[in-house]
Amino acid sequence: MVVSMIQFRLELPPLESIKDKRRIVASIKEKLRIRFHLAVAEVALQESLRLAQIGAAYVSNSKDFGESVLHKVLRFVEDHAEGRLEDAQIFSEVY
Repeated sequence: MVVSMIQFRLELPPLESIKDKRRIVASIKEKLRIRFHLAVAEVALQESLRLAQIGAAYVSNSKDFGESVLHKVLRFVEDHAEGRLEDAQIFSEVY
């Protein structure tokens, strides 16, 4: 079993409240869950209005396949997220 993981930070547009940020982050998380079948969470920076840090995991039987899915996730986030993608990391663990 291979678990491929991604972690990235989004620089968000100017927001008025944490509630606005949570709406944006929840939308991104839900889109990633539905489209790519990932486990997704906001893993840090929950109180920041400017930044969101999101982590996700994908389980497969191949490191190459899992990481290719996560590269598609990065392209999707770049194209569809409100904000600018920064500091993306992809890695896999074999169990």
